Amino acid sequence: MDFTFTEEQQAAAEAAKAVFSSAPPDGVPSPALTPGAVADDLDRRLWGKAADADLLGLLLDPRYGGAGLDSIALCLVLREAGRVLARVPLLESTAAALAVQRYGGEELCAAVLPAVGRGELVLTVAPHGRTGHDAAELAVQARQDGDGGAWVLEGTQTAVPWAHSADRVLVPAHTGAGRTLLALVPRDHPGVTLAPQISTSGERLAEIRLDAVRLDSSAVLTTDGAWEWLRDLLTCGTCALALGLGEAVLALTSSYTSKREQFGFPLATFQAVAVQAADRYIDLRAMEATLWQAAWRLATDGAGAPAAPGALPVAGDIAVAKIWAAEGVRRVVQTAQHLHGGFGAATDYPLHRYHAWAKQLELSLGPAAAHEEALGDLLAAHPLG
Repeated sequence: MDFTFTEEQQAAAEAAKAVFSSAPPDGVPSPALTPGAVADDLDRRLWGKAADADLLGLLLDPRYGGAGLDSIALCLVLREAGRVLARVPLLESTAAALAVQRYGGEELCAAVLPAVGRGELVLTVAPHGRTGHDAAELAVQARQDGDGGAWVLEGTQTAVPWAHSADRVLVPAHTGAGRTLLALVPRDHPGVTLAPQISTSGERLAEIRLDAVRLDSSAVLTTDGAWEWLRDLLTCGTCALALGLGEAVLALTSSYTSKREQFGFPLATFQAVAVQAADRYIDLRAMEATLWQAAWRLATDGAGAPAAPGALPVAGDIAVAKIWAAEGVRRVVQTAQHLHGGFGAATDYPLHRYHAWAKQLELSLGPAAAHEEALGDLLAAHPLG
């Protein structure tokens, strides 16, 4: 494990800072002030800036116009996006594109990936299943017509992020024979219906219903393990967003308690305030350490390096990172609300926006308890020697 970032990774983080500095959290639509969804579309202006800065093709191979970087670079960029509550599907589109690159055919890659890197084609993923509690791959069934023919998809995926803005949705599905595949479904494809839903953060989600949707076999990724790999990348990226959000909230709280006075002294000088802030700082450092461990494992897993004796699979590091991210970001925001007093609930102050986004990230792709159960299963199957 090496937490030293390369020059390319650092450059990606600096580029992200420059792009996202133009998106102050005060400008993010508030779910407390907006009835229904806060907006009908993603932030296209910010999406265009991200494309101009080459952030949308970071992980893509240079032959598709990308930078050829890894999951660590992606998490560095997502960390900056989380700080400002950036309303763009950077995680979902990048993860879906990388899955296509890893597991798709050359024809599909050439048709999709260059346009994704330029920001002309937006991808998203349906990771939550039918209810949000069952496995996502069980919500849709796929069957193939004949030997090597078209695939037919039937089922429903719920709470799909950015579905109304994306051009294509990468949908996990099962064949009924123990196999899981990924289907790249155009949003306007015949048989696809989108029903609006709203997230805790006020963003527009969708329930996607697939009714006898026929796809050419070239648009379906059938490699074993593709969905598990994609799910791990999405979870790791969610942890990066939570870390950036938590760091921004702690900085906001530090600034407020340093200026706000009580009995003639800044709140930050009171021991009870300082201790709570210190506890949340420790949470953030634990979130950061477990995130980079998980991102490093994702970047090196399958790269030819031998696994450490007795080490858990990469899913174990992902579970640990998500446990810390889910519980840590919740504690950071709750403490911030407490130390801000009533001012923290003011709708002309950004903290209430961070609170709504933190709750969405905490529960996205499974709360801490779900990942604790998964970690327990891994420990039982892979006892540490």
